[in-house]
Amino acid sequence: MNPERKTPERRSRKARRTRDTLAQAAFELVLDRGLKNVTVEEIAERADVDRRTFSRYFTSKEGAVLDSLRGDGDRINDALRARPAEEPPLTAYRRAVLAWLDDPDAQPWHRRDRIFDLLVLAEQEPTLYAAFHHIRVDAQEDSVAIVADRLGVDPRLDIRPAVTVAAGAGALLAAQAAWARGGQPDNLPRLVGQAFDALSGELLTQLPAGPAPHSTTEGNAIR
Repeated sequence: MNPERKTPERRSRKARRTRDTLAQAAFELVLDRGLKNVTVEEIAERADVDRRTFSRYFTSKEGAVLDSLRGDGDRINDALRARPAEEPPLTAYRRAVLAWLDDPDAQPWHRRDRIFDLLVLAEQEPTLYAAFHHIRVDAQEDSVAIVADRLGVDPRLDIRPAVTVAAGAGALLAAQAAWARGGQPDNLPRLVGQAFDALSGELLTQLPAGPAPHSTTEGNAIR
């Protein structure tokens, strides 16, 4: 190893360990006690660092709690890059999500300890949900660039990459919300499949069941 690189690499590893320790402390404290009952100072104390060190890595306790989810967008995007070039963009996005869900080494949400509880809490806490939204937006920006590259277009001029990612990410978000509300931690892959099936199938071809939008019966009743 080059002696000149040894110290920077060691510092980088130490910084990563400090960030991970803070994130884990926030994760455990908030899930055990609730978001409102945990302070930044308590997170720093649990991680055995001071308040200033916490601020060096995170701007809020919400960001620290959700830090373990940042890598999931990267994993989905890595899988999207690896999809065959001939696949339609939305199909590639769907299969990238399913590959992430099926990868035992990636530890997707339904296989990771207490992530279900975290996402349930995010549905209940507005500030936590907003922080999670920012994480998703960052990942989706990368997804748009990947889809644009697959299509050979400039995403600033061609709307198709953004539409593809908005649709695919929306299906994943809908599945995640249903998963959090459903109370069955192992159910996420099935819900994701249902969400993408709805997106690419019946919603485009079937009329909704029930009374017509302008029912004559309803109109006569009003008169």
